[in-house]
Amino acid sequence: MIGTTINQYCYISCRYLPPIFDHNYRIVYSQTESTQAIEDIKHPVVKAVLNYLDFQNDRLEIHHDADLPARAGLGSSSAFTVGLLNALLHLRKDSFEPMELAKLAIHIEQNQLQEIVGFQDQTLTAHGGFNRIDFFPDGAIDVAPVFSSRLTELQDHLMLFYTGYTRFASDVAKSKVVNFKKNASRLHRLREMVDEASEKLQDRTSNIIWFGELLDEAWELKKGLSDKISNDAIDQIYSRAKNAGAIGGKILGAGGGGFMLLFVPPELQPHVKQALSNIPKLCHIPFEFEDHGSHLLFDRERELALQI
Repeated sequence: MIGTTINQYCYISCRYLPPIFDHNYRIVYSQTESTQAIEDIKHPVVKAVLNYLDFQNDRLEIHHDADLPARAGLGSSSAFTVGLLNALLHLRKDSFEPMELAKLAIHIEQNQLQEIVGFQDQTLTAHGGFNRIDFFPDGAIDVAPVFSSRLTELQDHLMLFYTGYTRFASDVAKSKVVNFKKNASRLHRLREMVDEASEKLQDRTSNIIWFGELLDEAWELKKGLSDKISNDAIDQIYSRAKNAGAIGGKILGAGGGGFMLLFVPPELQPHVKQALSNIPKLCHIPFEFEDHGSHLLFDRERELALQI
């Protein structure tokens, strides 16, 4: 696969709680939980990570804030898992290399939580940047940064829209998995597209429009993997966008809702925005490619040490 991180973030802060509080764990996200034991925590990822990292004898407060909503196809769930692991490891003066962090997040989600999720979101979040990622049958993962002078040009041709629809990725993914054998030819073609895109991104002479055409083909192939990937509302958005000048695009993530990425020549982007402006809940989200993966922004103990 080829993928990138973007400048939309989730922020996680962790600290040890002093003994003056009545609770041992306080978890703040869309809800607020105050509990005495890890087993009483309702947030499944927080509970699984705290158990796996053996924080049973600690008192902790964890806050999560995000730029974008969950269950929307941009890997926010895996970004949270990677970020939480990274923050807690730093809290106890430990850290992992990006690949170790990605594989630990994959283990938590797939084995501890028994979720039907892939490997790509955790890997991209841990490493950051625009990458080609190859996954092998033995579990090995190879991450190769894509260095191309055309990335800025590509970014200028991309638009991101929030459809307003959310879904559980595992539900959509399950419907694709059961049909994998029937869709072998589609999957092989999607695999071939990775090689095509990798090669053409290094060709400075070709018209970048090829990327939009590739996206359009990929979307048609992806829709054929399961009837849960698209619906009438998503098809209408895509049709309107193409009629207004989009060359191609796709729903990101598992499908079924969330975010739609469109490839649109810069001079036609105002027309696409206008064509989609009266669709309820639809929202244009400007973005840029991001080079950094999960990383520490602030360490209070180190900051205090610098101030002394």
